[in-house]
Amino acid sequence: MEKTMATERHANVTWKGSLVEGAGSLDTQSGALKGLPLGFKARFKDESGTSGTNPEELIAGAHAGCFAMQLSHMLAEGGTPAEKLDVRADVSLQPAEGGGFEIVKSALTLVGKVPGLAEDKFLEVANKAKASCPVSKALGAIEITLDARYG
Repeated sequence: MEKTMATERHANVTWKGSLVEGAGSLDTQSGALKGLPLGFKARFKDESGTSGTNPEELIAGAHAGCFAMQLSHMLAEGGTPAEKLDVRADVSLQPAEGGGFEIVKSALTLVGKVPGLAEDKFLEVANKAKASCPVSKALGAIEITLDARYG
């Protein structure tokens, strides 16, 4: 892969009101997310996810996407491009000592189909991708796990 100049991406949040009663909306530079509801209920009370998004869900999406792209690149570079990679990231938020909350873990789950690649080699490359994807590096302060299955 060619070295390129650093890139920047942005997202904007507009928030009105207090933490619990307030609400916000999120817009991303690409326009893929526009006016996405953001709020306390979506973070702590609505496990269905129907009331909007939250920072942990956005981090999970970023981590799953980055890992999938990194692994895809590494597999193709090795001469065995993936037919399909299904990746899920579960980001854990818990109460912090002294108050507030903290993100403590991102658990990646991968099911991959890579014709012509042995399972042990697949697992080796997946673990290298986990360690080297830019979002994994950015999340270095938390535990990152990988449960990878071939097939």
